[in-house]
Amino acid sequence: MRAGKLVQNARMIQPAAPEIFTFMTRLAELAANLSLPRFRTVLEVEDKGSTRFDPVTIADREVELKLREAISEQFPTHGILGEEFGEALPGAPWRWVIDPIDGTRAFVSGLPTWGTLVALCENGAPRFGMMSQPFVGELFLGDGDRALCQRGEKQQRLASSRVTNLADCSLFATTPDMFDRQHEWPRFEALAARVRLTRFGADCYAYCMLAAGHVDLVVEAGLGFYDIAALVPIVEGAGGVVSDWQGKPVRSGGRVIAAANPHLHRAALEMLA
Repeated sequence: MRAGKLVQNARMIQPAAPEIFTFMTRLAELAANLSLPRFRTVLEVEDKGSTRFDPVTIADREVELKLREAISEQFPTHGILGEEFGEALPGAPWRWVIDPIDGTRAFVSGLPTWGTLVALCENGAPRFGMMSQPFVGELFLGDGDRALCQRGEKQQRLASSRVTNLADCSLFATTPDMFDRQHEWPRFEALAARVRLTRFGADCYAYCMLAAGHVDLVVEAGLGFYDIAALVPIVEGAGGVVSDWQGKPVRSGGRVIAAANPHLHRAALEMLA
């Protein structure tokens, strides 16, 4: 069965996880064929940021164009939102959200914490997600009910940690620069003062390590929807919780908290409030 047959016109037909995961695996391969040859090479880097360094490379653009082409061929009635080339078919009930290289700063620095993110959303809610890190050969998939890590032929079911005490947990964020100094950073600092370990710089990998049970909290701000949409079904499929800082479901970017379990989520939300 072609994946494109799962959704006909704009009617709400629930896609099946195995077929979507198969298609996402194909997208991961297409992305890797373009990103890996450019990783740890000399690249021209363009800064598209207005206040802080926000790099983009030819690899970002090549990967997104390839993924958009493949999605449009298989799912011509679906919308697409990508970091580099915006939105196609706005208003479509099913929409793919692409971050071709999440962690471009890591990518241009030769660090393998970047990944290709792809989500499939239903009426704005992330239902399926993929994170691919081809340099280390890991592919993460989730549908909100389960989360998987695939390495070659081996596939592992993921489960987030059961740590419930803030004093025993680890807290990750991509960079301190992502927080507004007046309102967001003091809240993050207050939370960081209560945990055992705080680390920066893991990008999308931190969320996948949370799903795998190695990280307990990820708290970030200033995200685009393409930064987080794919990671929601992975974290939730492993037993974790993802919301904004008010505890509401993630339907856009902005401030995001991911926790290994509901108890830890509630404790962290109280600190952020």
